[in-house]
Amino acid sequence: MFDICNYYEQLVTDQLWQLKEQSEETLPPSFLMDVACLALNSLPNCYVRNLVDKGAGMTEKEHQDMRDAAMKAIEQAILVVNRHPHDARDE
Repeated sequence: MFDICNYYEQLVTDQLWQLKEQSEETLPPSFLMDVACLALNSLPNCYVRNLVDKGAGMTEKEHQDMRDAAMKAIEQAILVVNRHPHDARDE
């Protein structure tokens, strides 16, 4: 119906992809999805119609602040998921 997205989804997805690519260990999809969900739930909503338009309308500091917030949310989410792994909840 509408072509909108949460700008933080792209930031979190990009940073998780980099983390996965740089990690020496295999990061299962369930781990990455749990981290993404927890991180996104801790960030404010920032809905946009076009990711390019959003990026063009921000200063570099604003963009860096959003990237930093996304990384901090991911780091916190990783701690939570590591303490309560998805597989352990299924038992």
